[in-house]
Amino acid sequence: MRIVAISNQKGGVGKTTTAVNLAACLTQRGVRVLLIDLDPQANATSGLGLAQEEGGSLYPALVDGTDPRLAIRSTRLPNLSIIRSHQELAGCEIELAQAGNHMARFREVLAPLRDSGHFDYAIVDTPPSLGVLMTSALAAADELLVPIQCEYFGLEGLSKIVNVVQQIRDCGANPNLLLEGIVMTMFDSRANLSNQVVSDVRNYFSETCYQTVIPRTVRLGEAPSFGKSIIEYEPSGRGSQAYRALADEFLARRQQQTQAASAGAKFMDNVVSQAG
Repeated sequence: MRIVAISNQKGGVGKTTTAVNLAACLTQRGVRVLLIDLDPQANATSGLGLAQEEGGSLYPALVDGTDPRLAIRSTRLPNLSIIRSHQELAGCEIELAQAGNHMARFREVLAPLRDSGHFDYAIVDTPPSLGVLMTSALAAADELLVPIQCEYFGLEGLSKIVNVVQQIRDCGANPNLLLEGIVMTMFDSRANLSNQVVSDVRNYFSETCYQTVIPRTVRLGEAPSFGKSIIEYEPSGRGSQAYRALADEFLARRQQQTQAASAGAKFMDNVVSQAG
């Protein structure tokens, strides 16, 4: 199971929208996904039409050491399961900080889920802050996906999250954390600023920035109020088309990584064989 954190310390950038809809679109491709709502605001939970429930989040696992698998719930979407959130997670920030091992705790909690083989990906929707929950998620993640709004302040937020990633690597909490991708959200093709921001990000992060751009649409904003992903709410709309394209690009990148790793392994095998 690969753990993908979807993070940005700036709120209102489409982070939860991306977490929910990327997860939903991946399941349409036959991928088994566990969506983990780690944000005490529980927007990913309500965005799928699910109720918050005290004790139903990862709080008991993080603080009391209960089995995280007890918190997993199925959804109406085939191949999509969820660990819901609850406002109790807000108190978890203080308790984990006092425990002293907060950078490793989330990774420890996810270990039985990673080893179970039940899921291909865990997509973690993190809080929009640089607190304990977000940093512990980055310390546990294999890779990070950063949604940024196509506005000037989005560029400022991107520079900060890149610095956080480097700090997580340098301190030894997660030296292998991969900044897997940057997703441009809330794109308005009529606005010169949106086009300029996309151009700037692609110039500086040419290999990291996704080609798929998520448009600003009314339907994407409405879908959570009905407790639905965009592919349920408006299956043929622009938002659905964009997130399906994002899911396809996401999977294509993994195929390329696998092929590159395989080619590298064969090369080393040949080197060792010739040396022997």
